[in-house]
Amino acid sequence: MPTPPRSPATPPHRPRPPRPVPKGGPRAGRRVRRPRWAMRVATTLSVGVLAAAGIGHSVVSGLETGISRVDAFKDMKNRPEAGNGMNVLLVGTDGRDRITREERRKYRLGGAPCHCTDTVMIVHISEDRDRASVVSLPRDSYAEMPEHVDQNSRKHHRAHPVKLNAAYAEGGPNLTVRTVENMTKVKIDHYLEVDFTSFMKTVDVLGGVEICTTRPLKDSHTGLNLPVGTHELNGGQALQYVRSRYVDGASDLGRMQRQQRFLAALIAKATSSGVLLNPVKFNDVTKTLLESVRADKGFGTTEMLTLGRAMRNFSPSSSEFTTVPIGKMGFKVPGIGSTLRWDPVKAGKLFKALREDKPLAPHTVKRKAALVPVSPQQVRVQVDNGTRTPGLGKRVDAALRTTGFRTTRAPGSALPPPGAGPVTRSVVAYDPRWDRSAKSLAAALPGCEMRVVKGQGATLKVIVGSDFKDVRPVRAEDAYQGEYGALTGDQVVCP
Repeated sequence: MPTPPRSPATPPHRPRPPRPVPKGGPRAGRRVRRPRWAMRVATTLSVGVLAAAGIGHSVVSGLETGISRVDAFKDMKNRPEAGNGMNVLLVGTDGRDRITREERRKYRLGGAPCHCTDTVMIVHISEDRDRASVVSLPRDSYAEMPEHVDQNSRKHHRAHPVKLNAAYAEGGPNLTVRTVENMTKVKIDHYLEVDFTSFMKTVDVLGGVEICTTRPLKDSHTGLNLPVGTHELNGGQALQYVRSRYVDGASDLGRMQRQQRFLAALIAKATSSGVLLNPVKFNDVTKTLLESVRADKGFGTTEMLTLGRAMRNFSPSSSEFTTVPIGKMGFKVPGIGSTLRWDPVKAGKLFKALREDKPLAPHTVKRKAALVPVSPQQVRVQVDNGTRTPGLGKRVDAALRTTGFRTTRAPGSALPPPGAGPVTRSVVAYDPRWDRSAKSLAAALPGCEMRVVKGQGATLKVIVGSDFKDVRPVRAEDAYQGEYGALTGDQVVCP
């Protein structure tokens, strides 16, 4: 990092009239000088922008020379109308050429860099600067690419269907912005491109990031191997975590959820560890980030300050994370292959909410929840009252629904035959094929009996006993809540 220029020589001292003492004592009106290094970090949407709050315009202006520029909005016409708030298209590119040979070998980063988009996100900063909404767009999304000239072959192409990540390969940032605007009808205000692997190296400067998992995560392609539990990941391990696609059948969708959890954990670490007040760490983070950032020509001093002010009170609870709703997996397109087709209704509502600057996640008072293997939103439950307490089944049905379970909303009765006593211990009855779902449900009903019922099917049954006290909140790592499956950052970090 270049050495800041020296201050000009101090002019000869001239006597000045005494200043009035402000209320609260002589220190109350004194300005606090902030060192220049603090502003170097305000160049990305990562932890660095947190430092920009309250810094003067003249100091920030020196940052612009440290950012590589791209003309992401050249000759763009017929663009969507601007909504409220600020929309930034955040693109992560494959930058493994910046990693040492030893690191490539250790973290399974073989192969040539493709210089393509590995991650595409819309980051929406609300008009009141109190909320950031992050929407992941799968790179294999079915996209309608607008008419353009290929930046490599210089051939003219008419509008045609592609996978989303092809836009960057054919037309760089400009075509990527045009394609995203064409798909979402959301006007993009700024473009930020981050070398994702260099960005991950900032994890080492932060001293690692904490990630938890309720099931083993193993991917032979990346070398990821995390047992159940809480882990402090270094930069290389974090890179494995966010790159892994073969942990399960969720492929890219699962990887995007892990990327979102990682960003939330990164925010939590940066805002709780005091790194923003540590000049040495600031300097190291800055060097890494400045190597990996490209931005549009309009992303200058004013925009940095705007982002800085928006992020000064940033925390995991003020961030939202979601993925565009998918309507059809494996949508075949001749000459392109298998793509992901967005759900037109749900995706339309999601992007309408962004345009109208509305929250995506249900902002409720956070309750401490137990981690479970299967999201309650994926578990269907029938509740039956096994006691003579009137209304108990309805109360349990509502409580389970509040914590996310898909109840039938039609509680029944499971009273024993005449002469027999009521059920004393609550029961979770389940088909053995849905045993993982049953474990999630049982975690919400501490002390219950788990009873295998072969052939019962996908719907689990709760028989409420007289021992019932309350439903315990539970959540899964890949939980889907709200209409768009949006979660706030504090819901995806370790409890």
